[in-house]
Amino acid sequence: MSERLAITAGRIFDGDAWHEDAALQVADGLVEGIVARRDIPSGATVRDGGAMLVPGFIDLQVNGGGGLMLNDKPDVDTLEVICRAQMPFGTTAVLPTLITDTREITRATMAAGAEAYSRRMPGFLGLHLEGPHLSLARKGAHDPQLIRPMDADDEAALIAARPSMPVLLTTVAPESVKAEQVKALADAGIVVSLGHTDTSYRTAREYAEVGASMATHLFNAMSQIGNREPGLAGAAVDSGALWAGLIADGFHVDPATMQIALKAKTGPARIFLVSDAMATIGTDLKSFTLNGRTIKRENGRLTLENGTLAGADLDMISAVRFMHEKMGFELDEAIRMASLYPAQAVKQDGRLGRLARGYVANAVQLTDDLDVSGTWIDGKKVFSA
Repeated sequence: MSERLAITAGRIFDGDAWHEDAALQVADGLVEGIVARRDIPSGATVRDGGAMLVPGFIDLQVNGGGGLMLNDKPDVDTLEVICRAQMPFGTTAVLPTLITDTREITRATMAAGAEAYSRRMPGFLGLHLEGPHLSLARKGAHDPQLIRPMDADDEAALIAARPSMPVLLTTVAPESVKAEQVKALADAGIVVSLGHTDTSYRTAREYAEVGASMATHLFNAMSQIGNREPGLAGAAVDSGALWAGLIADGFHVDPATMQIALKAKTGPARIFLVSDAMATIGTDLKSFTLNGRTIKRENGRLTLENGTLAGADLDMISAVRFMHEKMGFELDEAIRMASLYPAQAVKQDGRLGRLARGYVANAVQLTDDLDVSGTWIDGKKVFSA
């Protein structure tokens, strides 16, 4: 018989409601339920979960961490470093993200992702391939020399890779990917996100109808809301079919713009938090390179030499704090934006994003000041402050 674990906390948030002075019951890496502390079964191993215990954060856009970028060394060891670098910040499920690169680097990344999942690497949820099928007009920090249209081989490689990991997400632009290609990818179970594009509102809605289900880093590197052309930003806010990632650092999107979008967007698809983290996460690095170009870290921003934002100097608990303390959202909603909503966006909400019976026991211990004091993955403590 497996050992039963009871993780106690002053408050436990299950994804819907708070439980006071309670314990999370865990067996075989899964949640059995939440009980009052006084009702912990005899024989259970009791562990302290701190002031608050909440669902583990899920980050669908993580370019690097621990001093490494996925682009520089796309192998299973790098994936492990990236996943582990996020754990001190409460992230328990990660989509390591490859920024636009060569065919060879892209194929190597997909092979590494398959190996990482076969090893059941803690924290690894799948991959996010951001490019290379983007628009030059909205390239952002992506190398324009590597951006190109999707061809039949690219499409086939993505479809072949999909069964080898829980989630495969790709960011594409209608300028470089045809609607029928998006449909084929979506039909194969790949999450298709629109981003780095100057596309029109109408085209974005048409792509959503054939299977695109997300918009990458809302308001950044995309056509904006105008008086006569709402663009992709308008489609993402207006459409109930498009989920949208948000970089909540105060630099990528003005807080007033965030408020407007969050007030306007209704379900079922919602806005969720992403870090867009780079190699700097968990390090004191002041600079690093991407595709041979130097990216500087200064005053909370990451930029190319020309000032273009290049990813974010952000982690998930900081994004949650920003939404709660700076934007005024209730703590439970800020937590859902970092856990339940991203799980729903990639169709993993039947096992991730809540602390409910049958769900994976991924949880974050928080202090009253919203600092991470511990991180649990599969019912095992992987980080302790």
